[in-house]
Amino acid sequence: MKILLKLQWILLLILPLQLLAQDPLPSWNEGQSKQAIINFVKNVTTEGSTDFVSVPERIATFDNDGTLWSEQPLYFQFLFAIDQIKVMAPKHPEWKANEPFKSILAGNLKGALAGGEKSLLAILVATHTGMTTDEFSASVKAWSDTARHPRFKKLYTECVFQPMLELLNYLRANGFKTFIVSGGNIDFMRVWAERVYGIPPEQVVGTSFKLKYQLVDGKPVLIRTQTIALLDDKEGKPVGIHDHIGRIPIAAFGNSDGDFQMLEYTTSAVGKRFGLIVHHDDAEREFAYDRQSKIGTLSKGLDEGPKRGWVIVSMKNDWKKIFSFE
Repeated sequence: MKILLKLQWILLLILPLQLLAQDPLPSWNEGQSKQAIINFVKNVTTEGSTDFVSVPERIATFDNDGTLWSEQPLYFQFLFAIDQIKVMAPKHPEWKANEPFKSILAGNLKGALAGGEKSLLAILVATHTGMTTDEFSASVKAWSDTARHPRFKKLYTECVFQPMLELLNYLRANGFKTFIVSGGNIDFMRVWAERVYGIPPEQVVGTSFKLKYQLVDGKPVLIRTQTIALLDDKEGKPVGIHDHIGRIPIAAFGNSDGDFQMLEYTTSAVGKRFGLIVHHDDAEREFAYDRQSKIGTLSKGLDEGPKRGWVIVSMKNDWKKIFSFE
């Protein structure tokens, strides 16, 4: 009798573990969104299926800001730029008298942004160009190793969405090659993308500045110039995909209207395709915003996505947890 009871307890312990092992997306609630993902992956990876896709063609592209990690209260790359202005200020005494740098150094972010796109460009040029690629990468690493989110008090690289990490792993386990295709700067993301997402530098596509080859003290370096080579946002995303990847993805994941063309490009091609939009509708655990937000605006995607067969994921209803630190 005692042996039987012990066996029953062992089974009670083992069965939940087995069920967990069988669930590739444990942080997703059961429902249409999760099932749509699983059905798609099963269809395109099952040999003999009419939707079967060979391994080389299993390309999945992911936006970064708002899709893989948070993007509020400001894009994390811009927050990096703000911090860099403060780090670089001792070498630029003229900034104390010139906007938008004057406002940033005074802690007046609203004033710094009052200049609109002109101010944003000035901040990005000052912090992202005029140095070698190695120098820029070192500054990004130093920041990402220490900077913390103002609300969550976690490293920015910890403010990643656990359900999306599981999705990345699930796709890769089924023969997919996963790419980041983001409006963010390509070299900013390449510093930490492999460590955080398991996506190597060569599978990161993003906005980039033209580089200039130069010899400095007899050593070859690449200098980041002020000329934009690719603006990897909206219509630029399909261009970036073509130039960097060379294949049309069979699955694309985004969260804003800046991703619309990438999903359109992906799901309009011949064969089984999949498009997914992450809708930020959970103010309690993360942030809630869409049509009226200047960051991560989502309007056209909400209206047209369902008509195109795209999955609209509700963070509030579809995700059991948003961050691993919950």
